[in-house]
Amino acid sequence: MSAASEHAEAKVPLWNNPRVRALVSQTLLIAVLAWAFWTIFQNTVHNLEQRKIASGFGFLSTTAGFGINQVLFLEYTEASSYGKAFLAGLLNTLVLSFIGIIFATILGFIIGIMRLSHNWVISKLAAGYVEFFRNIPLLLQIFVWYNVVLKPLPGPRQSLEVAGVFINNRGVYSPKPLFTDAWWFVVFAFIAGLIGTWAVARWARKRQMETGQPFPVGWTALGLIIGLPLATYFIVSLVAGNPVHFDYPELKGFNYRGGMRIIPEFVAMLLALSIYTAAFIGEIVRAGIQAVSHGQTEAALALGLTRGQMLRLVVIPQAMRVIIPPLTSQYLNLTKNSSLAVAIAYPDLVAVGGTILNQTGQAIEIIGLWMLIYLSLSLATSAFMNWYNAKMRLVER
Repeated sequence: MSAASEHAEAKVPLWNNPRVRALVSQTLLIAVLAWAFWTIFQNTVHNLEQRKIASGFGFLSTTAGFGINQVLFLEYTEASSYGKAFLAGLLNTLVLSFIGIIFATILGFIIGIMRLSHNWVISKLAAGYVEFFRNIPLLLQIFVWYNVVLKPLPGPRQSLEVAGVFINNRGVYSPKPLFTDAWWFVVFAFIAGLIGTWAVARWARKRQMETGQPFPVGWTALGLIIGLPLATYFIVSLVAGNPVHFDYPELKGFNYRGGMRIIPEFVAMLLALSIYTAAFIGEIVRAGIQAVSHGQTEAALALGLTRGQMLRLVVIPQAMRVIIPPLTSQYLNLTKNSSLAVAIAYPDLVAVGGTILNQTGQAIEIIGLWMLIYLSLSLATSAFMNWYNAKMRLVER
């Protein structure tokens, strides 16, 4: 900077200096926001004191006093605490969202590939699926699955039986596995199969890059992940007895006792979320595949690859770079849409939290926990998908 420009800048009045004005305006904005939040906080505390509503999270340790019709991985009774009830609702939300994401992804990829089929019937069926389910509100689909499809099923005494599984309007009753200590050998064999598959896949990729010769990773993975645990299971059965037994459901009185029960609310939510989200994922997959240059497919066919190999080895890996970002949004939507389960009384995070709110009156704490948990789930999902997207990006040589 020249001496003349420095002299000219020094003559600029303080109130006309852009840096000073920016600093002052930002400081004032922060001060106003801090004052507004402090005022809201003070008013809230005052109103709670006026209505004699205690603040804090101490209520989570008191007895809940209500039952939950689906509790996973926890020992919960009516004598359990509100905190345990809230945790049970969180686990129900996590299980529903996780399984829904898996089903929606598989179905969405199938629909997306069907949309690009040269078969007119298959292509139009996929297009009709997308347009139908994508344009009907999710809440209405939940009501249809619950009230129109599942509730009219016969009662327990007239249950539909399929291979030892009983289906009625109170849920799906199936044999419940009971594991002995010897079952851990099978679990360790499965984990070893996963690690072995990862090692073989990595070695096969390196070998193919160096020699150009492919290796049947799929069959090897099938043998390690399925064959090794099965072999371990039979060996353990011969040495230490059967490592798993089953508790079968039996009709006693007006309902089935024993076994494992999947409530109809869970089935309705899973079907609605998976089918609805799959319609959007199908369009994302179709757009991602169409984004791959047609020259790539022509080159793959010219090399002698079949259409299945072309899709699996050439098109999908390149399309994933386009698919992953919008796919992340659909995963987030499915997780947040699971809160609609309160409409059919599925005991998810929102439904159980609403019951606790009604009994305790701790609205601020419950709503704060809802916001914190859904924010954490969304950020965790985004972080994982961003990591996966970085792994799939094109690496220049």
